[in-house]
Amino acid sequence: MKRILAVTATSLLVLGAAPQAQADTLALPEPTGSKPVGTTTLHLVDKSRPDPWNPEADERELLVTLWYPARKAVDKRRPYMTPQESAAVLQPYKNVPPDALTKVRTYAGVDAPVRGGRLPLVVMSPGFTFPRATLTSLGEDLASRGYLVAAVEHTYESAATTFPDGRTTSCLACVKGQDGAKVAASRVKDVGFVLDELAGSRWGKVIDRSRIAMAGHSMGGNSSAQALLGDRRVKAGVNLDGTFDPIVAPLKRPFLLIGAPASHTPGGTDESWPRSWANLSGPKRWITVAGTDHAAFVDYAVLRKPLGIPAQELDGARALEITRAHLASFLDRHLLGKRTPVKDYPEVTDHSRKASAFSDAH
Repeated sequence: MKRILAVTATSLLVLGAAPQAQADTLALPEPTGSKPVGTTTLHLVDKSRPDPWNPEADERELLVTLWYPARKAVDKRRPYMTPQESAAVLQPYKNVPPDALTKVRTYAGVDAPVRGGRLPLVVMSPGFTFPRATLTSLGEDLASRGYLVAAVEHTYESAATTFPDGRTTSCLACVKGQDGAKVAASRVKDVGFVLDELAGSRWGKVIDRSRIAMAGHSMGGNSSAQALLGDRRVKAGVNLDGTFDPIVAPLKRPFLLIGAPASHTPGGTDESWPRSWANLSGPKRWITVAGTDHAAFVDYAVLRKPLGIPAQELDGARALEITRAHLASFLDRHLLGKRTPVKDYPEVTDHSRKASAFSDAH
């Protein structure tokens, strides 16, 4: 697939008419690690680069959410999304209260004191049109296990982004026939800038620069591979159900593929996976999770059903449990050098050997 369509975030949730929502039941699953979690938001401005989507902006502005292991728990929580962001995401669903996503239960304490010591860093990139908030359950879980996580909001590629001064930007990149390779290339520049800014800030004393990975959903997963190719600081990558565009060039660093079986089994509809798999020569793994769809690997797995929006077949909490476990095990192995066992989930199929044979045959 050489182009990405202009779509709203909720059309990626699965289109359909929604019955009356039950917004008061919205909650993410609790983090599974032993450490309390803190969070803060960074507003970064790249004065060296014009915005690729807004011709009127001669600077690239980004928001980044950090999650990290905290020295102590803090009760203050930040809203999951702003009212403007929530309304933009839920706009197609007329029976869902537009502010429903402001009420999602999260677990990280705002500006909690960070735990001492050098921390491995995971940069996270959301799907095209998906706000960075949709990575919260993954980010909070990794932080509770001892990781610093930086979720990047790629401005004008999200349904809506609210800045600290109250401005809310829309998805200017959402045009018909948008070039996926162009989006990925821009995101690689975003990530490189974020890494530079973190290194030059107080967070530079916290980050273990020899242990940096990137994980992303959909377009964010595609961008993870391109970041590994373009930035030597990134040591491992993860793609959650994203089409590769362009096909990944030869890459020796560790890479994990997690996808929905409808499109991401070897020989499935997404030909970019087996073609890219053949070029991954480092440690690699390819799994699918039965009963999932495209949005089942991020927070929408647990948010759609209580909102009355059509959801994946697999229970949402179960889908996130599986994704979290495999993500953490992969990162532990390739950033920390430790083996974290993952229990045998019957929904999970490992295609690694079959994929290699399929790639060799084609």
